[in-house]
Amino acid sequence: MEFKKTAIEGVYIIEPRVFNDARGYFFEAWKQEEFNAHIGQVNFIQDNESKSSRGVLRGLHYQKGELSQAKLVRVIKGRVLDVAVDIRKSSPTFGQHVMVELSEDNKRQFFIPRGFAHGFLVLSEEAIFTYKVDNVYAPQAEAGIRWNDPALNIDWPIDPREVLTSEKDLKQPLLSEAECFE
Repeated sequence: MEFKKTAIEGVYIIEPRVFNDARGYFFEAWKQEEFNAHIGQVNFIQDNESKSSRGVLRGLHYQKGELSQAKLVRVIKGRVLDVAVDIRKSSPTFGQHVMVELSEDNKRQFFIPRGFAHGFLVLSEEAIFTYKVDNVYAPQAEAGIRWNDPALNIDWPIDPREVLTSEKDLKQPLLSEAECFE
């Protein structure tokens, strides 16, 4: 695996070595020793999976405080545009984001540390999205930022009228109003 640093400290794009032949393909999707050597110790405790159709935008989500989560995300089927937004007030990259396309073809993974809001937009007809987290889901700690906050300057490649999102995500606060990390 190749661990690529991004413009924001702590956020990585992971490119697996994929072995293709007449039977199909094989790759190592997770290897604790390599992950620890390149990123550091993260104790993932749960795997989650979602299925969504084209135009679905999930996010921008995070959990607050001690219940925050680091995530390692990838796409098993389809294509998504994945985004991590730095919401650590003391960070020199506060309010900035990293965007990466994840797909069943490129098999990339995206590591998002604690202190970031996360979301994705489905670009294909359907996508199956999976992720590891290092903390349990805690509804009392969940929070979010509005996906189309102009201050974030995220260039979502879709007409906003075509976005399919939850009622909860439509009501998320702007970054300037959100409860961020210190």
